[in-house]
Amino acid sequence: MANKSLLAPLASSTAPTKHYSLYPSHNFRCHSLSHSVNSPKTLSVARFKPHFNTQLSFTSLHHRRFGPVPALDSDVPHPLHQGSVDVKSLESWDSWTAKFSGAANIPFLVLQMPQIILNAQNLMAGNKAALFAVPWLGMFTGLLGNLSLLSYFVKKKEKEVIVVQTLGVISIFIVITQLAIAEAMPLPQFVVTSVVVAAGLVLNFLNYLGKLNAGVWRFWEDFITVAGLSALPQVMWSTFVPYIPNSILPWTVSFVVALAAVIMARTGKLSEKGAKFVGGLSGWTATFLFMWMPVSQMWTNFLNPENIKGLSAISMLLAMMGNGLMIPRALFIRDFMWFTGSTWASLFYGYGNILWMYCLNSISREFFLAATIGLVSWIGMALWKDTVVYGHSSPLTSLKELVSGSS
Repeated sequence: MANKSLLAPLASSTAPTKHYSLYPSHNFRCHSLSHSVNSPKTLSVARFKPHFNTQLSFTSLHHRRFGPVPALDSDVPHPLHQGSVDVKSLESWDSWTAKFSGAANIPFLVLQMPQIILNAQNLMAGNKAALFAVPWLGMFTGLLGNLSLLSYFVKKKEKEVIVVQTLGVISIFIVITQLAIAEAMPLPQFVVTSVVVAAGLVLNFLNYLGKLNAGVWRFWEDFITVAGLSALPQVMWSTFVPYIPNSILPWTVSFVVALAAVIMARTGKLSEKGAKFVGGLSGWTATFLFMWMPVSQMWTNFLNPENIKGLSAISMLLAMMGNGLMIPRALFIRDFMWFTGSTWASLFYGYGNILWMYCLNSISREFFLAATIGLVSWIGMALWKDTVVYGHSSPLTSLKELVSGSS
């Protein structure tokens, strides 16, 4: 698959508000733990001058912090439990987690290049048939997921992850272009995809700069919500064909339901809670699309164990590393969706396939142990550091805040 980030998750995978409703009703534009577009990567608490006392600084930090993202409602900031907060530690860890997210570009970029180079070599050699092994529908699904997550992180102004998702969109589109040249993807579908990609990149860029009309942005969010919700059930259904009948019924039903939900929300036929639910679906749908990738891969491995030899251990390691690098940031800013997607991809896509390869003697014991120790140590470090900087007594408190919030 051309892109493995969720971020989801990558997934990623970006408004200063904490979840990305299509119908924002809040103008809370300050995220104390993320960066504004035009400001350096420092906490908002840095604005407090020395003449303010320490308690005021901590209290202000407390009220400016976003809480976790419970379920789909993440527009509203949720104050968290006040622990013994060390502002300098928060500033430092804020900076480091942002750098980790930016570093995720390296493994993801390396991950994409072999497929692109191989396709180019086959095209230059006139071997167009080789490109038919790359399913264009799967690539399109990944592209749609990346576009949705790009919009999600643009609203959060998470610059490092915006770059991750933008590279994901561009790299998948390059592969899709190669497939179209090889006639492995129908021309009409390629033209439509090209228009969607171009429009998506331009709209997200303008919105990031604050130069996009709110109505246009809502229309774009409606579009990716309907597209994502339509694609997800179909992708899940198609995974188990031919054990179940090949059908477009899942797409048809989900498209009608998604379109009706968006129209009802837009025309005020839903309650405020219902509108927020619909508004938060695009980001979660993109995350679920990427989360389904390891399920699909493991199902394929289960049915055809001999195919595991065709799976690259290095690619799986890069996927594990890329998604893993974003876990500390997602935990730090209490983004439940991002944390879920990144952790799932790192554990079940990257490491899950490495474990399966080890069980089938496809990789060495040393490689498996190194991957295991590295992943466990990294996640353990993220939990420990988050506990320390927020002044909690246990990592379970951080996870509780992430999932359900605390008052």
